[in-house]
Amino acid sequence: MMTKDKGRVGSSFEDYLAEEGTLEETTAIAVKRVLAWQLKQAMKRRRMSKSAMARAMRTSRSQLDRILDPDNDHIRLDTLTSAAKVLDLSLRIELVG
Repeated sequence: MMTKDKGRVGSSFEDYLAEEGTLEETTAIAVKRVLAWQLKQAMKRRRMSKSAMARAMRTSRSQLDRILDPDNDHIRLDTLTSAAKVLDLSLRIELVG
């Protein structure tokens, strides 16, 4: 249940998702969507096609499509690291409490 307290909407929504048992899944999907968007934007800035990106990663175009699919949250960390490296980016993962 969401409260009307100012500054508490986000916390209340997270509490709701936790109560529903979907917080971890929802967070994973949101993170993957952001990562896919960031990779697409970096490719666009570098004017890199999907075919060129796949070749640079030494993978298939279909594998790259899975990486860039915002709804596919089953991507290995080493695959994301490889994609970031090709684009001169680094992947940073952190745990916060």
